[in-house]
Amino acid sequence: MTQSSLTPDYIFEASWEVCNKVGGIYTVLSTRAKTLQEAFPDRVVFIGPDFWQEKENPLFEEDRQLWADWRKAAAAEALNVRIGRWQVPGKPVVVLVDFKPFFAVKNDIYGALWTDYQVDSLHAYGDYDEASMFSYAAGRVVESFYNYFLDETKRVIYQAHEWMTGLGALYLKKHVPAIATIFTTHATTIGRSIAGNGKPLYDYLFAYNGNQMAEELNVQSKHSIERQTAHHVDCFTTVSDVTARECEELLDKRPDVVLPNGFEMDFVPKGVSFVNRRRKARQRIFDVASALMGTTFADDTLIVATSGRYEWKNKGIDVYIEALCRTLHNSDLKRQVLALIEVPAWQAGPREDLKERLGATAAKRSTTHGPLPMPFITHNLYEPGSDMVTQSLYSHGITNRESARVKIMFVPCYLDGADGIFNMHYYDLLLGLDLTVYPSYYEPWGYTPLESVAFRVPCVTTTLAGFGLWANDEKAKAGQKGLPCFLDEDGVEVVTRSDYNFDEVADHISREIIGFAALSSKEVERARKAARQLAERAQWRYFIDYYYQAYDLALRKAQTR
Repeated sequence: MTQSSLTPDYIFEASWEVCNKVGGIYTVLSTRAKTLQEAFPDRVVFIGPDFWQEKENPLFEEDRQLWADWRKAAAAEALNVRIGRWQVPGKPVVVLVDFKPFFAVKNDIYGALWTDYQVDSLHAYGDYDEASMFSYAAGRVVESFYNYFLDETKRVIYQAHEWMTGLGALYLKKHVPAIATIFTTHATTIGRSIAGNGKPLYDYLFAYNGNQMAEELNVQSKHSIERQTAHHVDCFTTVSDVTARECEELLDKRPDVVLPNGFEMDFVPKGVSFVNRRRKARQRIFDVASALMGTTFADDTLIVATSGRYEWKNKGIDVYIEALCRTLHNSDLKRQVLALIEVPAWQAGPREDLKERLGATAAKRSTTHGPLPMPFITHNLYEPGSDMVTQSLYSHGITNRESARVKIMFVPCYLDGADGIFNMHYYDLLLGLDLTVYPSYYEPWGYTPLESVAFRVPCVTTTLAGFGLWANDEKAKAGQKGLPCFLDEDGVEVVTRSDYNFDEVADHISREIIGFAALSSKEVERARKAARQLAERAQWRYFIDYYYQAYDLALRKAQTR
């Protein structure tokens, strides 16, 4: 930020994931909140959907005294809001809005959106209506707040995240033109759809027509609101160079600023706490695996994991399993490997037979009981016959027999501390890992590898992930050339991935697992230290200046109105 840059007096950020932990955008906002709150104390306001009216939201603490008069005024405008604090570092102000009443006037809202901005809502289905009504409500909330407290002497930013909040940004552009609007797409609807439907995205990106592909893949309405918002806001942004190219080709709009995603190291325990919690996590992982598979694990067993949304190809779950199977059959592997697949599936609760074993005494939980049926999954599935991971493990002949040097455990649930088996949060279990693998095919940024290195767990990612490209740039700046096994040198390996090199990627990952398993304890510690050092360069205090660039650009455009 330069002295001549325009800075906002108030910042409003709307997202479906405010106080609603469902994906990576939650991590973006919740970890950045402290940095913005320190710079704009109680003048950065997050707006999210109010799903918790009938029960307590553990992420939100209501403050009925905060802006109480405005809340009453908003209610008179048919805006039902709750105001409080987001329970994350910085504890920023949050406004949760009830959007359900606007379904009654949905068609009028869509009609105005078509008239003003040519947004096509005719082909809406699924979550489109719900997200759009929230987005409209969020725009109305900011309009009400502005009219009650502010005026044109105040510089105000409204930042909308993903297509789900585009409608609100367009509403404000028309009805409160003094507010500067920013739209951030974290992944394009059509790009994700192309990749997820097995079509080659990257080699043919230049040839795709976004509108045509949206019609072919039946995502016209989501693509339309995303495209029109990108074209009409004051500042269009995305999270990485790889997604910027995608936006330019599929949305016909080059982002004005790239906003890389940072992390807040306050989430990572330190010192004795780190050591104790890592030991506890490893023990829990071993306990569950032992009870499931009816075998014991040596303390030096290499624990490897992948995690994230259940996107079979996009997240590289397919190539991860293939790499593990190649590792299993490679005689160069001299150390036992326990590999986890942590992706939430359509699960029907914890396995009772596994819970029973875990609840037994140590004496009764001996390996003489042998493995449980399906000794590779921790929770029941509603439709195991159509589950991609389960069927892939079956097709590869994975039985986790005692002699197998690589054993695989599928954890198909959210690790929220109450899953019934691990009963530990995701970050707590992350501490116990030795290595993570995120071989993404479609990954605009990639929080999972960033979180991994922040928790001192070396990782493998790809050149198709925004984080992977950033990590490569950082390694180049440091002059690191890498060794036959990368991890003891820089803590992260970025595998070259394209539309057609599945086998090469699987082989590369297998080699890295085998190579890491052969490292000495001193080399492992060097890798863990290097991973942490890389993560420290991705803290929000280094990335926040990109946001100031976006604020300046948007405010200057708004001034012309």
